Amino acid sequence: MARYTGPSCRVCRGEGVKLFLKGSRCLDNKCAFERRSYSPGEHGKLRKPKVTEYRMQLREKQRVKKIYGVQEKQFRLTFAKGERQKGITGENLLILLERRLDSVAYRLGFAESRNQARQIVSHGHLLVNNQKVNVPSYVIKKDDVITIKEKSRKSEQIKNALEAVKGRGVPKWLELDTDKFSGKVVAMPTREDVGLPVNEQLIVELYSK
Repeated sequence: MARYTGPSCRVCRGEGVKLFLKGSRCLDNKCAFERRSYSPGEHGKLRKPKVTEYRMQLREKQRVKKIYGVQEKQFRLTFAKGERQKGITGENLLILLERRLDSVAYRLGFAESRNQARQIVSHGHLLVNNQKVNVPSYVIKKDDVITIKEKSRKSEQIKNALEAVKGRGVPKWLELDTDKFSGKVVAMPTREDVGLPVNEQLIVELYSK
């Protein structure tokens, strides 16, 4: 299935929870979810779908996929990798998704949303340990240094993102140096660091069927 390219706010309204897909705009009064939190469509206010166990599990999986902008095949491969690791499978899944380069770039403030971060990575604006990496799904490791390329530092998009991150802050497992346009992974993220409104155990139950 092709990647969804429609309005981000419709995704949040459809999921019934704010997913922060548009970065800083989700924090102000322009957010469509704040004004219309019901499902999109003509009968959105009246729609009350039957809640089943399977529906809850599926919605949770779809919600996480939309937050990180990954497709089914990639999501399933990430789940399988998390399942093979020691620890709790659901937490391993979220931590692996959080360690994606596009997600780390967003967390550092190089982009205002994960979607924007994915574009920045794909267009080759970032270096990892001084090596060009243009794969959004690249998984970072402890002590990796992510830097914005010299010629990309004049981008208004990146400058605006670095200004916006001052409001939301950088997670404790990352270290940002705005003067050098770089960030360092000082520790591996934990489930608490992910901080998303999801129940990953439902995803584990879905894939265990």
